[in-house]
Amino acid sequence: KFESKSARVKGLAFHPVRPWVCASLHNGVIQLWDYRVGTVIDRFEEHDGPVRGVDFHVSEPLIVSGGDDYKIKVWDYKLRRCLFTLLGHLDYIRTVQFHPSPSQFPWILSASDDQTLRLWDFHKRSCLSVLTGHNHYVMCASFHPSEDLIVSASLDQTVRVWDTTGLRKKQMGETMMDPMAARAATSSAAMNVQAELFGTNDVVVKYVLEGHDRGVNWACFHPTLPLLASAADDRQVKLWRMSETKAWEVDTLRGHANNVSSCLFHPKHDLVISNSEDRSIRVWDVSKRVGVQTFRREGDRFWILAAHKSQNLLAAGHDSGMIVFKLERERPASAHGSNNQLYYVRGRELFLHDYGRAQGGVDVPIASLRRVGQQAQTDGIGSAPRHLAYNQYNPGEGNILVCSDIDGGSYELITFSLNNAGNSVTDGKRGSCMGPAVFLGRNRFAVLDRHQRQIIVKNLQNETTKRVQPPVANVEGLFEGGTSGRLLLKAEDRAILFEVQSRRVLGEITAPKIKTVVWSPDGSKVAIVCKYGVVIADRQLEQLCSISDNVRIKSGAWDVSPAGGTASQLFLYTTLNHVKYCLPSGDTGTIRTLDTPLYAMRAVKDQLFCLDREARARVLSIDTTEARFKLALANKKYGQVMHMVKNSRLCGRAIVAYLQSKGFPEVALHFVQEPKTRFRLALACGDIEAAMEAAFALEQQSESGREIWGQLGSEALRQGNHQVVEMSYQRTKDFDRLSFLYCITGDTEKLRKMLKISNMRGDIMGRYHNALLLGDAAERVSVLEASGNMPLAYMCARLHGLTEDAERIKIAIETNKGDMEGLIAKVEACEAANDKSAAKLLQPPTPIFRAENWPTLEVPKSALADLTAAMPEDPEEDRTENLHVAPAASSGDWDDDMDAGFGDDAGPSANLAADDDDFDFGGGDDWGDEDLGDLGDDFGDADMAAEDEMGAISDDTGFQMPASGRLPASCWVSNSSHASDHVAAGGMASALQLLNRQIAASDFSVLQESLMGCYLGSMMSVPGIPGSGNMAMPMLRNDSAAHPGPESLPRTYLTTKDLVAAIRNGYKFFQGGKFNDSRATFLDVLHKIPVVVATTPQEQNEVKEMVTIAREYITAIRIKGAMSEAGSNPVRSTELAAYFTHCNLQPLHLLLTLRTAMGAAFKHKNYITAASFARRLLELPDISNQRNAELKSKAMKVRQKSEQMARNEHQLNYDDTKSFVIDCHAFAPIYQNQPSSLCPYCGSHYAENTMNNSICDNCGLCMVGVNTLGLVTG
Repeated sequence: KFESKSARVKGLAFHPVRPWVCASLHNGVIQLWDYRVGTVIDRFEEHDGPVRGVDFHVSEPLIVSGGDDYKIKVWDYKLRRCLFTLLGHLDYIRTVQFHPSPSQFPWILSASDDQTLRLWDFHKRSCLSVLTGHNHYVMCASFHPSEDLIVSASLDQTVRVWDTTGLRKKQMGETMMDPMAARAATSSAAMNVQAELFGTNDVVVKYVLEGHDRGVNWACFHPTLPLLASAADDRQVKLWRMSETKAWEVDTLRGHANNVSSCLFHPKHDLVISNSEDRSIRVWDVSKRVGVQTFRREGDRFWILAAHKSQNLLAAGHDSGMIVFKLERERPASAHGSNNQLYYVRGRELFLHDYGRAQGGVDVPIASLRRVGQQAQTDGIGSAPRHLAYNQYNPGEGNILVCSDIDGGSYELITFSLNNAGNSVTDGKRGSCMGPAVFLGRNRFAVLDRHQRQIIVKNLQNETTKRVQPPVANVEGLFEGGTSGRLLLKAEDRAILFEVQSRRVLGEITAPKIKTVVWSPDGSKVAIVCKYGVVIADRQLEQLCSISDNVRIKSGAWDVSPAGGTASQLFLYTTLNHVKYCLPSGDTGTIRTLDTPLYAMRAVKDQLFCLDREARARVLSIDTTEARFKLALANKKYGQVMHMVKNSRLCGRAIVAYLQSKGFPEVALHFVQEPKTRFRLALACGDIEAAMEAAFALEQQSESGREIWGQLGSEALRQGNHQVVEMSYQRTKDFDRLSFLYCITGDTEKLRKMLKISNMRGDIMGRYHNALLLGDAAERVSVLEASGNMPLAYMCARLHGLTEDAERIKIAIETNKGDMEGLIAKVEACEAANDKSAAKLLQPPTPIFRAENWPTLEVPKSALADLTAAMPEDPEEDRTENLHVAPAASSGDWDDDMDAGFGDDAGPSANLAADDDDFDFGGGDDWGDEDLGDLGDDFGDADMAAEDEMGAISDDTGFQMPASGRLPASCWVSNSSHASDHVAAGGMASALQLLNRQIAASDFSVLQESLMGCYLGSMMSVPGIPGSGNMAMPMLRNDSAAHPGPESLPRTYLTTKDLVAAIRNGYKFFQGGKFNDSRATFLDVLHKIPVVVATTPQEQNEVKEMVTIAREYITAIRIKGAMSEAGSNPVRSTELAAYFTHCNLQPLHLLLTLRTAMGAAFKHKNYITAASFARRLLELPDISNQRNAELKSKAMKVRQKSEQMARNEHQLNYDDTKSFVIDCHAFAPIYQNQPSSLCPYCGSHYAENTMNNSICDNCGLCMVGVNTLGLVTG
C-alpha cells in the first residue's frame, strides 16, 4: 500500500484513527507519514542518536519516543514540538508504549538496555515503578490489550509476564478504603527507597518463560486469547499459552535463517507474522502451526513490525525504509445479477442480495464454496475469491464464475435455478485461469490461459471449444465487453475492446493500472476504474472523459434511477474516505465522507447501496443535487436547472466558479447573496441593475467604492448605458472622464457646469480642457492668462479674432518687457499659412442628436436569466422495467455468424492489423495473389446533436453596430501550430518553416500534391448572383456546435480513414508480391501524414503508429530489392534475407519473410542460420493453421536437416542472439551499444556520420541526424 525510502527504521506505530504511520529512524529522526497519499506530514529531530521506540496516544495528539540518548520524549504533533522529557534510564531505550486505556491510566511503559522496565505517569511526569529482574538487555515490553499484564523480552533468553494489579489498585485509590492504609502510610518513605534499590512490589512477576536458546528480541500478547508469541536470536518463533497459575510452551515455528527481529499476532486472523534479519517476512498459521507465506526483500534486513488496531494493515521497517502492506485484498467479490439482484461472497458462502424484496434488501444463501489447494486452507492470506461474474445472457438459469488467485489463478463455475436458488446448485466445475473469467454468451465463457496468454472459450460443461490468440502479446486480464461476443482486454496501461469471433480490435484506450470495469445499465458507456483514476468511454471505447485522484479508488457504480435523467449519465465512485461523482462531460465533485472504506454496488436516487469489507450490505444516504444540477446544465435542460435553483440548497464558491467557467453567471446570480460575489457575477453576465444594487451595498459596507464604481462604469460604457457611466464617474470624482462623457453625449449644459466646478476647485488644466471641449475661446484665453502663459494667450486671442483681449495682453507683455516682435511674426506667419491652406480653427462638433442612452438592439432575457420565465420541464416518466438491462442474448451456438450487426463498431485502429482469413501460400515459391481480405471500411461517426437556443432575438427596430471580425485565414494561422492549417490559410512559407522545425523536412517537392490538396480543400466556391463573381467560403472542422468565431480552424481534405485505406492497400500489394506498388503506397502515406490533423488522442497514436508501419514496410521492400541485386553473392543475399526477417511486419507477412530467409540460408548451406529461421517459423501461431500444413512440414524437415549438419558454409554479418536495428542505407546491423543517427520524422536508423545532413532514404523528405521536436499530429 505504501513504501518509503529513508534511513534504517527501528520503530513503527499506526495512528488509531487517521491514516498515519510514525517511523523512528536510526539517524535520530522521527517521521510522520500519511500512507494514504504517501507524503511526510512532519519530522521531529530532537533525539541524539537512534530512536528505537515510538507510539501514538489513543485519543490525544501525543507521540512518545525513546532513543539511544537515554531519553523518553512526549511530543504534541498538533503543536509540532516536544512537550517534556522523562529521564531515569541509564542505557539505550528499546521500546515505549502508552497504556491501552490512557484516560484511566496515564502510563507509559519503557524497556531499556539498563536491564529494567519503567512505568511512567505522563500527567505527573514522574516514574511510577521500576521493574527489575532481567539480567541482560530488555529488548521490548508491551501492555496486554485488556488485562493488568505486561510482557517483556530480554537477551537473558527469558520472557517475563508481569502483573500490574497492585499498581492499578494503588493508582485507583483502592488503598484508601483499606483499614490498614494508615499503617501502610507510615512506611511509605521506606517503600520509596526500596523501590529505587530493589524495585517495587506494586508490579510482580507472574511467569518466567524459558525455552529459547539465545536472546529474545520480541514478545507480544494475543489480542483476545491467552497466548503469547516470542521471537529470538535462535531463529525461532515460539507460541506460549497462559492460565491463571502457569504458562507453558505450545509450539515452535521454525523457518527463519537468521535472528528473528519482531513478531506479532494478526488483529483479525489466527496468524502470526514475523520478520528477521534474513531479509524475509513470514506468515504462520496459529491453528496448524506451520508457515503459509514468505515475503523476501533483496538487500534489506527487517527490524520491526506494527499492526493497525482496527484495520487490516501491517507495517515493517527495514534497512532502507519501511513498507505498509496487507496480507490480502479486502474487496468482497461481487457481481450484478438480473432484476435488481447482487451476488457476493462472504467467508466461504455465496449469497444473493435482492434489493426489491424488503427495505435495504434480503440476503439469500446460494452455495458453499469448497476449499481447493493448500493455500485455501488458511484464511487471511489471499485465499478468498477475488472476482465474480454473472451470466447476463442466460435468462433460463443462473451461472456464476467464482475466480480466485489460489495456485496462480483458478475459477469455479456454479449453476443454479433462478426460481429456487438455494436448493438447486450443481457441483462446481473448476479450472485454472489468469485474472477474472468472463461470460461471452448464453452458454459459453472465456478465460485467459496463464501460461500461453491465450483466450480460451469454454461451454457450460467446462469443455474447451476454441482458442483465440489475443491481438497483443502482453494481455494481463479479461473484463466484460458490454455485449455478447466481446471482451475488454487489459494490456499494460491500456484497455482493448476485442471481438472474439471475428478477432477484430474494435477500440483501444489508455487506462493505467486497471482495477475493474463497470458498464452502464443501457450499455452505452463504460467506466474503467483504475488505481488512481476513472476513464469513461462510449461503447466503441472512444474516450469521453478521464479524471484522476490522489487517493486510491476503491469501487464505482452507475446511477440507475428510473427518473431524473441521471441513469447511465452519473457515475459514483468511492475512495478510502469519500464518495465522489463523475459525469461524462468530465465534471467531478465530492458527495460525502466515509468513516471506513465501502464498495459501491448500486445507486438509486439519493441512496447508495454498498458492501463493506466484511461483505455486509450497507445503504448510504447521499445528496446528488450538485451532480444532477451540472448534468441538467450540460444537457441544456434549463427548466430543470432553474427549478433546482429555486428549490434546492445550492451554494458555495465551487458552484459559483463552475457556473462562471461554463458561461452561466446569471444562474449563480439567483442564489448568491454576498454583495462582492454578486457584483462580480452581475458584471460577468452584463446585468447592470443587479450590479448597481450590489455596488450600493458594498458602498454601505465601507468597501473600496472607487474600484467598484470604476468597474461598473467600464461595463456600463461597454453597453452604452451612459447614465450609469455618469453616476459612476460622479461617485469616483473622475472629472476628466466625466467631462469627456458630456462632450461625446452632447450635453453642453452639464459640460458648462463642469467648467464652473473646475474653476471652483482651482483646477487650471480642468478649466482649459472643459473650455476646449465647449469651444469657448475667451475662456481658454483667460485660463492661459491666469496661468502666466501670456504669449500663448496672445496667440489664442489673435487667431480666434478676440482683438480687444489681444491688445490688452500685448500691453501687459510689453509692460513686463517681453519680446513682442518675434511673437507677432509667428502669429502673422500662422495666419498666412491658414489662409493659403484654407485651414480652419479646431472647434468641437455641434450635437444634433441627444438621447438617454446609445441605441442598442434589445435582447430578451433567457430562461436562465429570468427565473419567472423558466417553466419546469415535465418530469420524466417512471420506468418500471428492469433497471439493469441485460445485453441481447445470442442464439447460443458458438459457431453462429458473429459478424452481423457489428460493422459500425470497427475503429480506425482495427484496420491497421492484417486479417488472417483465407490465407494460402499455394504450391510455388512466389507469394501468390492472395490479398489480406476485407479489413472493414466502417467507421462509426457519432451523430451531432443540435443545440437548443437559449433565447430568441427580438425584432426591435433599434440599430446595433456589428462587431468587426477577423479573416478566417488569420485566425487559422494564429490558432494552430499544425502545418496543414497554415497551408489552408495560404501561408506556404510559414507552413514549410514549421515542417522544417518540427521534422527537419527539406525536400518539399514530394509534398506538393498534399499541400495543394490541403489548400484547395479548405475553401468552397459558392456561385453569386448573375453579374457577380463567386464567393469563397471557408470550411471549418470545429463548427459542429456553433460558429467558433476567432477560434476557427480549417477542415482538412485528408483524414485518418484515408490513411488506413492506403495502409490496407499497401498490405494487399505486399502480400501479392507487387513490391513497387506497395512501396509507392506506403511512401504516399508518409508524404500525406504531415498534413493530416488528428482530432483525438487515439487518432494521434494511430497516426504515429502508421509512420512506424510505413517505415518498416518500405525498409523491408528495399531489402527485398537488394536481395534480387545480390543474387549471385551467396553471403550478401543470405545476410539480406536474415535482415528481412527483422523488419516489424504483420504476423502473416513475417511468415513470408521467414520462409524466404529459411530457403536462402538452406540453399547456401548456412545450416545453423537456416535452423534458427525454421524454429522462428514454427513458433508463429499461424503456422498451426491447416492451410499452412505443407509449409510447417517443410520447415520441420529443414530444421531436422540443419540440426544434423550443424555448420555454416559462409561467415555472415548477422548475430540473432544480440538486439540490433537495421541501417537503412547500408542494410547492415547496428547493435545496441553502437552509435546511430535517426530520421526525425520516420525514425529510420543509420550508422553514425554516414547519412548526417542527407535526405532519408526511406521517407525521401527529412534531413537525417537533426534533433527536432517531432511530428505534430493535432
